[in-house]
Amino acid sequence: MRESISPAATERKANTLRAPRAMSTQHPDNVALPFFATGSPISAEDEVREAYYAFSHLGCDEQMWDFEGKEVDEHVVEKLLTQYEGFFAEHPIGERVFLTPRIPNPALEQTQAKLVLEVLHSLPRHADIARAFYERERPPILELIYPMATSARDLDRVREYYERFVAGMEDAVLPGDDRPMRAWFGRFSPPTVSMIPLIEDREHLLAADALVREYVQGKTLDAMRVFIARSDPALNYGYLAAVLLALVSLDRLDALERELGVPILPIIGVGSVPFRGGLAPRTIDRVLATYPSVQTFTIQSAFKYDHAAEEVRAAIMELHARERGGPIRIAADPMTIPLLDRLVARYEAEVRELAPIVNSVARSVPRRRLRKQHIGLFGYSRATAGVALPRAIPFCASLYSVGVPPELIGLAAVSDADWAWLRATVPTVEEELRDAMRFFDPAALPWLPPLVRESAERALSLAGTAPDDEHREIAREVRRYSDGAQVGELIVRAAAVRRFLG
Repeated sequence: MRESISPAATERKANTLRAPRAMSTQHPDNVALPFFATGSPISAEDEVREAYYAFSHLGCDEQMWDFEGKEVDEHVVEKLLTQYEGFFAEHPIGERVFLTPRIPNPALEQTQAKLVLEVLHSLPRHADIARAFYERERPPILELIYPMATSARDLDRVREYYERFVAGMEDAVLPGDDRPMRAWFGRFSPPTVSMIPLIEDREHLLAADALVREYVQGKTLDAMRVFIARSDPALNYGYLAAVLLALVSLDRLDALERELGVPILPIIGVGSVPFRGGLAPRTIDRVLATYPSVQTFTIQSAFKYDHAAEEVRAAIMELHARERGGPIRIAADPMTIPLLDRLVARYEAEVRELAPIVNSVARSVPRRRLRKQHIGLFGYSRATAGVALPRAIPFCASLYSVGVPPELIGLAAVSDADWAWLRATVPTVEEELRDAMRFFDPAALPWLPPLVRESAERALSLAGTAPDDEHREIAREVRRYSDGAQVGELIVRAAAVRRFLG
């Protein structure tokens, strides 16, 4: 059950006043293109305009600058400050609004590994530009997001490299010289960089507190930000399993915060589709009730561009107005892990059945960003299982487009007792599943593989369905044409009804 605000709520509020609440991201889950886009896919230059728009018009206070798996404009700070001088003079980057790069994981993405070094060596250049603009010391980039984090040492390795080989060059003297590098190149600022672990796999989500405890040991930190993934865990383990993993992580991180006395400020990566987190302008209350201890929520592209701008602004204002609270207490509940294990096993079996359908439809899902070839976490698991799947967004788009919401996959593992416990522990899950089942087409049941059909029937018994007639008819057309030329247009039409691509 969810606990009320703890006695430390006043201190918690003080610690989070300046921490970002709404992080605009570049996840390509949108149907509509933003008005400033020069075309589709959205270009790297468009993303500079997007950052300004998210800050100045929508009310986001952070922009993820994503180097992982996509094209990037590496001169973003200079372009923002020169093109939108008035706004950023009043809202300094690194003080009022924040630009936070997500770097590749060099251990898992070898072809992108040296891009991490390029990002690290660019930080003093960004600081030079900001110093000239603000006429004072104001490094604009102070933190980096490290994806697929599995060890504190990996985080320290990046931070130590920066301190020694980038910022540390300020005092270095070449053989035969008597002047340090700063005499040639100026200051190397900031002196250090904070690391934000993005935790994505089951093992480390369940032990997020252990990873953070090891990282903060021996350091004096004002606060520690920790990024809990919701999208890739859903792709890897299923919708309900991803919810449980996030809740266990947040519960254990809250306990660690109280143990250490160091503010631990969670970020959660939530998209508009329930499978990937379910955050849309109309669902602010529901997501805050599910993840009350989260400090920062991602505002992904469907949230920003598939709703009226005034609706988006009002929702982000509401997010800012609501205080962070205590988490749902779930980690020590004896029901949690056994149910998680059953959900994961069932989901994996059903995904194997669905892979041919998903891969056939995914070829027609439109691209919204210029993304590079990327091997995600599930890619490693799929290789051993002999299953190949697209990324989470086209995965969701494919299944919704044929009238089969991915939230239902694996639900045959949920007993009546499990469901009663879930409704009591995480009451928002029932409403979220009901939302997803609006886009289920009952006529798809005979078309589904046997195990998936069982889960679809179970989802109907748990949440029922009141099908959206327009979406249902489009889904039937997609199933009829299969991989024909018309499928791409139908996918976009169905996504427009839902207000998210995937």
